[in-house]
Amino acid sequence: MFIPLHDQVPLRSLKAPHMTRVIMALTVLVWMVTASGLFPGGIDGAAVVAGVIPAVLFGHAVLPEGYDLVPPSLTLVTSVFLHGSFLHLLGNMLFLQVFGDNVEDSMGHLRFVGFYLGCGAIAGLAHAAMGTASEDPLIGASGAVAGVIGAYLVLHPRAHVWGLVMNVVPLRIRASWALGLWLLLQIYQVTFGTEASTAWWAHIGGFAAGVVLVLPLRRPVSPWGRSMG
Repeated sequence: MFIPLHDQVPLRSLKAPHMTRVIMALTVLVWMVTASGLFPGGIDGAAVVAGVIPAVLFGHAVLPEGYDLVPPSLTLVTSVFLHGSFLHLLGNMLFLQVFGDNVEDSMGHLRFVGFYLGCGAIAGLAHAAMGTASEDPLIGASGAVAGVIGAYLVLHPRAHVWGLVMNVVPLRIRASWALGLWLLLQIYQVTFGTEASTAWWAHIGGFAAGVVLVLPLRRPVSPWGRSMG
């Protein structure tokens, strides 16, 4: 297990990763509202209303009256801002803080927002496609953050990242190693793992989306290594 804390890649085109910070702030705000009980039904109620429920998304089931507030297709986006626990939120926001700024820097503010939400939606679809009859809601930014991880790996494979190995040991490690091992863990889990509470296919779907989408969305790079446009 590797928890990223800081990378050493400076911003080249933007003064600050404003959209990464806005997404993080909005996600934390949603967590506070749902966890505090201000939303009817708390986290569980929000998950039913705004989470991705495969059976509902594919038309095999319908939500009870009063819960059908969000169109099923839109839950592919709304689910990204919900989290089941504080640790769930903290882990996703740590990864987004460390890697999101450089991905946003490569694309610009608005394209990064579209990229992030698009990766989250594709991740939700990947998860739902693996169990179309499931009535368990999917929530969390993990799929969208996996897209950011995939994009960062394409953009900065040789960068070094400071983090905690096994959640304890501080270590500076190359991004290709840290994120490559993260990907291998996801593949192992969908192949041999027994932990059903984590949406591993969402992680893989989001990662693949990030790897593919970063290429057309990033700014052209000049011969001097500066982003243009």
